[in-house]
Amino acid sequence: MQNLLHELTKLLSADERLTTEGKLLKNKVIELALGMDAGLIKLLLKNATIKKHFFAEVDGVFVFDKIKFQRFVSNKEFLPDSYTAFKNKIGLVYENGDYLSESREVVLAWPYKDCVLEGGQTKEDQKRDEIFWNETLAPDEIDRLLDPKVFTNWKRYDKNGEHVLTGKEKIDFEKENLVIRGNNLLALHSLYKQYAGKVKLIYIDPPYNPDSKSNTFCYNNNFNESSWLTFMRNRLLISKKLLKNDGAMIIAIDDNQFLELGLIIKEIFKNYELHCITIIHNPRGIQGTNFSYTHEYAFFIIPIGIKTIIDRNILEEDIEWSNLRNWGGESLREDAKNCFYPIIINKSTCEIVEFGDVCSDAYHPKSSNLIKKDNIYIYPIDTSGVERKWRYARQSVEEIKHLLRAKKKNNHWDIEIGKNFGAYKTVWIDTKYDANEYGTKIVKSLVPDCKFDFPKSLYNVYDCLYSVVGNDKEAIILDFFGGSGTTAHAVLELNKNDGGKRKFILCEQMHYVENVTNRRVNQVIKNNKHDSFIYTELMEWNEANIFRIQKSKTAEELLKIWEDMQSKAFISYKVDPKTINENISDFKDLPLDDQKKFLIEILDKNQLYVNYSEIEDTEYKVSEKDKKLNQMFYGE
Repeated sequence: MQNLLHELTKLLSADERLTTEGKLLKNKVIELALGMDAGLIKLLLKNATIKKHFFAEVDGVFVFDKIKFQRFVSNKEFLPDSYTAFKNKIGLVYENGDYLSESREVVLAWPYKDCVLEGGQTKEDQKRDEIFWNETLAPDEIDRLLDPKVFTNWKRYDKNGEHVLTGKEKIDFEKENLVIRGNNLLALHSLYKQYAGKVKLIYIDPPYNPDSKSNTFCYNNNFNESSWLTFMRNRLLISKKLLKNDGAMIIAIDDNQFLELGLIIKEIFKNYELHCITIIHNPRGIQGTNFSYTHEYAFFIIPIGIKTIIDRNILEEDIEWSNLRNWGGESLREDAKNCFYPIIINKSTCEIVEFGDVCSDAYHPKSSNLIKKDNIYIYPIDTSGVERKWRYARQSVEEIKHLLRAKKKNNHWDIEIGKNFGAYKTVWIDTKYDANEYGTKIVKSLVPDCKFDFPKSLYNVYDCLYSVVGNDKEAIILDFFGGSGTTAHAVLELNKNDGGKRKFILCEQMHYVENVTNRRVNQVIKNNKHDSFIYTELMEWNEANIFRIQKSKTAEELLKIWEDMQSKAFISYKVDPKTINENISDFKDLPLDDQKKFLIEILDKNQLYVNYSEIEDTEYKVSEKDKKLNQMFYGE
């Protein structure tokens, strides 16, 4: 055995495709072997010992036993350190695989980059071992995993509360707000057929993955960095396909994954501008080793060459006013004759009522303020009596009337201009972005018993959404990390303020969606006395068993679940139920947590939900009501 290990290691090291920094890559060896790579097979045939062990001679032809070879290479005794060293090394490398000193373009590389991570989770503190579906080695499994799913448990929420859908309704889903419970990667793939190219804005606040107790990314604790990168990349790739040609994406993030996320975005969104906005969301600060952190970031990903971000609204108390009368060089009356005319205000209300005609060259007002009956005529004459000009010509001044005001100073009336709009800055500082005051407290006011951690400030999200869809009253906004429903709340507020008909789609896989998200959004609708949303869930199969296993409190409950699993669940092909039953006493001797872990592990993670293509399969017992609603959703 040891001789074979040594010879195979030495032989494979001769293939530069299989090494990095002098170490063999086990995953690459397996990938080439299963792909029947000609170069690898020729290399293996050169060694008599290797050829004898992994090839069978049939009528003078040597047949490669790739399964046997895979099992041997997968053995923990073969290259026990090489792949482990690599998979724990999150490095910045280039697209061609060279390291920083050898190339110019930077991308982010990690061991699971070409894999699909489902990211199953049902409780904030529930972690489970994840399957990294390799796109090269398991295309059939991935196709099935990402196939559109069946939806069930349909309800409508409106100002009168909750109503169960019957399947008899005629529903145009593009005109509906949606809340979907279930795995967000699978939900995104299920949304693709109906919503591809129709979403104007995607706003997400994903788990930040900090190295602390506040880590909300609980999908895999062994390779947390690699898992997070794979998790995000999978979801960004499919969600990008849902965007309109002029659509944008906003991603909230903090310092923990800020750099890595930026590189993933640059790789996926090649024809987009990337802007990073700093938002002061916690003015009290979170103490770090060296600094107190008061901010987070928002990546704005917008199409190149398109004016996507509209002007921001400026509150009246924050408007900066300046004199409409010109000053300095080229500010005299003769510099622009059509800029010398009276602006007329009402003496009682002090409001601008009209604009007079351009004065003839021969007319010279005796004063900048002339009273005529009930009105005051204001001319652009400075305090020294010099005739100057307004900053806007007579033919264009009426367009900016809403930006003007009359201001009395030292018994003298002037006209001032102040813009109530302006370009967004790259640092957002405002008390309304405080996550505690306008996040946690707002959620608790709507859902008093809510224990949701770290909700965003409503106005943080509102301003992000407004910057992109403020002028698009028909926009569809998607948030596939729905959380407590802040994005939906912000969309409803936008519509309330300007009469818009924007629609939101939320995806959330945690079970709190019904007790927190739905209740919050529905309470906003009740307060507004307007609008509604449809709630639905991905139809669970093996996922339901996982939930049952996690909730169980006794070994007897788990044994009952195991009995049900054998007849109703999809069990991994690697497991023989007969063998388990023959050794059931050993299973009973395991601690309760280990029993749960074992039962979850042997479930086929590719069969967590029911595929829409199998909706007619009687085994799944999909109701006629659900069939009709699914057909409407998928446009069939």
